[in-house]
Amino acid sequence: MDKTPLLGLSLVELQDITDELAMPKFTAKQIMQWIYQKNVVEINEMTNISKSHRELLSEKYCVGRSMPIEIQTSQDGTEKYLFRTSDGCYIETVYIPDHERATLCVSSQVGCKMNCEFCQTGKQGFNGNLAVADILNQIYTVNTIAVEKNNTALTNIVYMGQGEPLDNYNNVKKSIDILTANYGWAWSPKRITLSTVGLKKTLKNFLQETECHLAISLHFPLHEQRLQYMPAERQFPITEIISLLNQYDWSHQRRLSFEYTMFDGVNDSTLFAKELIKLLGNIPCRVNLIPFHQIEGTDLKPSSMTRITTFRDYLTKRGIYTTVRTSRGQDIQAACGLLSTKKQLENHE
Repeated sequence: MDKTPLLGLSLVELQDITDELAMPKFTAKQIMQWIYQKNVVEINEMTNISKSHRELLSEKYCVGRSMPIEIQTSQDGTEKYLFRTSDGCYIETVYIPDHERATLCVSSQVGCKMNCEFCQTGKQGFNGNLAVADILNQIYTVNTIAVEKNNTALTNIVYMGQGEPLDNYNNVKKSIDILTANYGWAWSPKRITLSTVGLKKTLKNFLQETECHLAISLHFPLHEQRLQYMPAERQFPITEIISLLNQYDWSHQRRLSFEYTMFDGVNDSTLFAKELIKLLGNIPCRVNLIPFHQIEGTDLKPSSMTRITTFRDYLTKRGIYTTVRTSRGQDIQAACGLLSTKKQLENHE
């Protein structure tokens, strides 16, 4: 019988378990501290819980932590981790060190339903949502490894790995709740960014229920063109997403950004910069220009750096704060749009 992970459970859920097992009420708090603060990987490590209670707990439950089955290191210091999930699938997560900062690019699904033309994950297809334990395992385990190697501990989380986070909203939201809770890491939500193509209903929930930063995968400012390369545009038109975003106050700490991957001769001319300005209107935001990383199965080509710089300068001169994202981990297929575990899935079917 498969055991249920404790990682990802709230205090109330842990109390339900200890009540069911006739354990003292304070045991739930002890379990919570061991999992979320002391970072244990086995129930037997919870030494202030009696041995008989640990054995009882172990009959049906496990911590839910697992080590990566492969780690690749880029020449720029980026690390890509391959994890096996609790249901036997595979995901990749990327650790990006940058001086005093270290960002983890976290996956939320195995594959993705969105099927964007320019994304390797989308071409993998959809293989399932990650459980809360599988999401948190990436974060807790990579942070532990970084600390043990005297590398920078995690300072930021971006839900930008495999999958569409808002398509697995409940589990993603619960992982955010735990990271920001006092019993978890007590992180400020400003250390967390979620990236989405814009699933309207769950986007509204995210905006109302969290204070995390938001990044919209825009890439094309015109409806017909975006629809051609991003099928989600049919159900979630970017104009409706912009209308929703305009209902919120972006003038304070919370940051709104738009991701714009640059494709040669497709969306990289001044014409598209003008359309982008028209679309965004007066909404306070930043635009991140992303160099396209070539993948199989598409005729799209990367824009030249000259084109990207010209595009950036055009937007900047017209009041839109625009940056060019530095590619990290491209030599180990860890850069934006390159994550895929299709081969691992095929090899184990």
